[in-house]
Amino acid sequence: MHLNSKKTAVGGVLMALAVLCIALSGILEFNTLSLLAAASFLVGVIIREGGLAAGLAFYVGAVVLGFLLAPQKLYCLTFAAMGMYILGDEWLFRLAGHREKGGRVFLWVGKFLVFNLLYLPALFLFPRLIFANGFEGAWLWAAVVAGQGLFWIYDRAYEYFLTVLWEGFRNRLDLD
Repeated sequence: MHLNSKKTAVGGVLMALAVLCIALSGILEFNTLSLLAAASFLVGVIIREGGLAAGLAFYVGAVVLGFLLAPQKLYCLTFAAMGMYILGDEWLFRLAGHREKGGRVFLWVGKFLVFNLLYLPALFLFPRLIFANGFEGAWLWAAVVAGQGLFWIYDRAYEYFLTVLWEGFRNRLDLD
């Protein structure tokens, strides 16, 4: 077994950064979703650097530490859902890479299903977890549509983060 100490050290720093983002999301209320998204993007970084097993371990560690250290436990659930989406996205990315035809369609349909398996039950079963006063009727369906748009923005931001920001930073760290 080969252990890359530089990647391990970077993983530890990224874990600390993820937990810091989770904790700060409860303190800096105006930036909650941005901080939680940033923390979940780090799950994807670990998956790309170390594989799905390393990413899953990182995710579980960040969720546990988040629940222990963050002041707002509800935001830990939000991070857990966002991180779960990243795990599903990366798993689908690997599955789609092995398909010769229809890989891109498979990936997008899979992403859409993973997101909605996480979002829609939370929205319909626990609307007060997402919105303080909850929603009913037409407003609930408007939230379904708005969620799809937010999903697309979140996914595009994640792809940009990995392909542009992380790759540039990764090259400076010389992680190859």
